[in-house]
Amino acid sequence: MTNISEVKIQIPEQFDHLAFCGYHDSNIRLLESVFKSRIIIRNQQIVILSDNSSFDTLAEIVNKMLRIVNESKKIISLDDIRTMLQLSNYDVTGDNDINSSQDEENSFFLQTSLAQIKIKNLGQKQIVNQFQYNDVVFAIGPAGTGKTYIAVALAVQELQRQKIKKLILARPAVEAGESLGFLPGDLKEKIAPYLKPLYDALEDMLSRDQLRKYLEQEVIEIVPLAYMRGRTLNNACVILDEAQNSTFAQMKMFLTRLGRNSKAIITGDITQIDLPPTSKSGLISSMHILSEVKGISFVKLTQNDVVRHPLVKDIIKAYEDYSDSDHS
Repeated sequence: MTNISEVKIQIPEQFDHLAFCGYHDSNIRLLESVFKSRIIIRNQQIVILSDNSSFDTLAEIVNKMLRIVNESKKIISLDDIRTMLQLSNYDVTGDNDINSSQDEENSFFLQTSLAQIKIKNLGQKQIVNQFQYNDVVFAIGPAGTGKTYIAVALAVQELQRQKIKKLILARPAVEAGESLGFLPGDLKEKIAPYLKPLYDALEDMLSRDQLRKYLEQEVIEIVPLAYMRGRTLNNACVILDEAQNSTFAQMKMFLTRLGRNSKAIITGDITQIDLPPTSKSGLISSMHILSEVKGISFVKLTQNDVVRHPLVKDIIKAYEDYSDSDHS
């Protein structure tokens, strides 16, 4: 009769299931395959069932994974698991290659409480990668590339994994030559249309009750860019959307709001600047001023990254060709 060994490992109350188990529990499946064992998570415990002589090694790897999740809050990838196995002198080829084909796909999802958001193009993938290693990421590209949506998803994921305590989304209140003075209502009503795209993204990622709670408690703030002046933001992720419509002074003001343990994502399209001709775009200026600053990354998306209606890509290309011609 096979002798099945069992060990129970206590997990913390704020256990991040996604960070530990990987997307679609891929980390657990790989370990079970290598060690011919069973790993069960229940009642704040990880239960390992095995008749394998390598039982102790598996328990050691599981404990190491828990430490990584607890200390760094990062999602453990299949590559991380393979590295641990190799350090323990385990062969991770052969039957385990079935997980490799899923690794590329599983590595490019962002997880929020309401949705699993798939990375749809190379530009979005670069935004996600650069966000991991830099405190300030500029995502610059045409409409329809999903740069704002991915930025919001990244920030929501950070918030729900408790890596940050606050999420702030800002936009310049300048669009298409319109002036706030011509819009009806009080100031709050005047700026609402400018902030609506950010609300739309959040509503895809959070339940109504959760979003309302975050907004009421000011865990999430959605504000005009001008409202950022004078603030110092600690433990936060700050997103500046439509940054091409920020002025030189506004961009400098925004970037200098960052405090301890904070990150910023700036998104914009330099082909759609709605500032008066006398105003210099803060986004364009930053591309020249900050390009060599360590900790700041610039990701440039192109028409090939467009994920809206297929015609959008052709429309963008047609306008680019027109602008590059001799037409005035």
